[in-house]
Amino acid sequence: MASDTTREAELVQLSVYRRLGGVERLRLALELSELAQTLAVAGIRQRHPDATAAEIARELSRRG
Repeated sequence: MASDTTREAELVQLSVYRRLGGVERLRLALELSELAQTLAVAGIRQRHPDATAAEIARELSRRG
């Protein structure tokens, strides 16, 4: 359980996820992946404001 989530809220969230169909689960996974990448790029840009797009891409690849 996430430290900022009550058990009741977690159970509701799991229930919603379980009702999703395959397409909706895939869409959600892709959206979360894009969000994670956006946040990672923002972090790299904050730490290295002069980094080029190629340098940022290399750093993302290095992280894995």
